[in-house]
Amino acid sequence: MPEISRGLLDTSVLIDHDLIDADRLPDESAIAAVSLAELAAGPHATQDESERARRQDRLQWAAATWDPLPFDTDAARAYGRVFASVKASGRTHRSRLADLLIVSTAVANELAIYTRNPSDLEALEKIVDIVGI
Repeated sequence: MPEISRGLLDTSVLIDHDLIDADRLPDESAIAAVSLAELAAGPHATQDESERARRQDRLQWAAATWDPLPFDTDAARAYGRVFASVKASGRTHRSRLADLLIVSTAVANELAIYTRNPSDLEALEKIVDIVGI
């Protein structure tokens, strides 16, 4: 019997979900509450009315599709390891807080992270499985 894939979809995957071949996604997927927060901010980050509506639709779809995993105590502990790995690699962490919180949620829940931006997470490959799509 084939192993069932499980993973946390990062915000980039949620944004492009309808463009991604379903075979590249995990059999069982989850999202982080931090991704939902990023999607909630999205409509406010554009002046274009049609883009704002599209972003609002994406937020509503994601909220209706998943019960997001919280950034909880275990994720906070995992964040220490994530932060240390990024810092040790010499990469910046300040402008990527949301990404690192999402990865911490994946680590805490023992899930691979599915992303459209795998190169952004290279410093973390020792503590989380990174699946680029």
